[in-house]
Amino acid sequence: MNLSTDLKSSSSSPTVGIVGGGLAGLATGCALADSGFRVTIFERRPFLGGRASSYEHPATGEVVDNCQHVLFGVCTNLIEFYQRIGVEGNIRWFDEMTFIEPGGRQSVLRPSSLPAPLQTLPSFLSFPFLDARDKFTIARAMAALAPFPAQDTGESFMNWLNRHNQTHNAIERFWKPVLISALSDDLECVSVSAAGQVIRETTKSTEARRMGIPTIPLTQLYSAAQNYIVERGGEVKLRSGVESLHSESDTPVLKSAEGMNKFDFVVMALPFFSLSNVLPQNGPSTALRNQINKFGSAPITGIHLWFDRQISDLDHAVLLDRTIQWMFHKSRLLERNSEGSYVELVVSSSKNLIPKSKQEIVDLVLGEVREFFPASRAANLVKSTVIKELNATYSPRPGIDRERPSQITGWPRVFLAGDWTATGWPATMEGAVRSGYLAAEALLKSAGMDKSFIVPDLPASGFMRLFP
Repeated sequence: MNLSTDLKSSSSSPTVGIVGGGLAGLATGCALADSGFRVTIFERRPFLGGRASSYEHPATGEVVDNCQHVLFGVCTNLIEFYQRIGVEGNIRWFDEMTFIEPGGRQSVLRPSSLPAPLQTLPSFLSFPFLDARDKFTIARAMAALAPFPAQDTGESFMNWLNRHNQTHNAIERFWKPVLISALSDDLECVSVSAAGQVIRETTKSTEARRMGIPTIPLTQLYSAAQNYIVERGGEVKLRSGVESLHSESDTPVLKSAEGMNKFDFVVMALPFFSLSNVLPQNGPSTALRNQINKFGSAPITGIHLWFDRQISDLDHAVLLDRTIQWMFHKSRLLERNSEGSYVELVVSSSKNLIPKSKQEIVDLVLGEVREFFPASRAANLVKSTVIKELNATYSPRPGIDRERPSQITGWPRVFLAGDWTATGWPATMEGAVRSGYLAAEALLKSAGMDKSFIVPDLPASGFMRLFP
């Protein structure tokens, strides 16, 4: 069968069924809708965004994000996606990052006029929570990581740090805060290549490390993608989970609660732990399942607290030496006119919190909040909730990149998208969008069309231009 000839002979636009309304599926759908395809997205939940979503929490009556998501200037494809669907104005950018120690002492990491990768060196050297030896060992390790892409030799990044004589303080107060939040797993479980990529990408220019935070709930942000697809003749079906995928004479068929749905193409944009449930039992499924079975998950816990008064004038902060890793001051970020404070606290790689009850977690973090923010000691906690995302990301363990499948499958008209596929990036929103654009490119190529969606990486500046 000549696929491109078959499609061109059709009087109607080719159809694409996309399973999963997360960021990967939405990016795929928007790219293909722009290319003249009739897109149908199936999402089992009543809202879009996948693991980057928001919903009205029944116990609090508040709209909450399942977990705070941020982006950086280096996320070129995610930024282009936001521009494509018209929501880039809902991202607030920050050049500074505040670190807080228990007791409330603050240190600010900010850029200077020095060329990359030295742009934050003056503020880094002034950090009081690291001594001279800590800073020297960190600088030496950064010099080894930043210039060249790190290779995955099977070694964990924690072992790499120990081999490079990192001090206890350097690991606990620098490497862990930076990398666990970026990669969502303990450093004992992170590959050297994944850690090295984070360091290399965020130091390549001053623009690379600028942090962007959405100023509206995540699902509201991604509802613009739904409108984008619908305006181009597509459809987004919420509360419409897909039960199975099979093929009839090379035509992919999706079975949902509504019945059988035939499409010219299908893109499976599901997390790895959900995909096995809908794959056929034979054919290429065996090899793909073998790959999927080698993946593991890393959890993230978000704790939402509402106080009756302001507890801080910071929009966000990195918190040191305690369970909580980040504070996001949502009432400030969402620009709510309120006398109180609504904060979201994030714990990445939150394995120790999973067995704890909501009340145990709230009691634990409330005590820590009062250590970091003295004003909170006079504040009353009005309400709270805890959201545990057990399968927040795949674990970027040594060797896992070899198991990440490409967007092309063994089925002629079926493709994969998802941050866990082979994107060249770890499990981030940027990785999810890249996977969607790569899936759209592969699909178009199979249909006899040649179109690129992937945005080039952010160019290096300063001394980083000297390195490949």
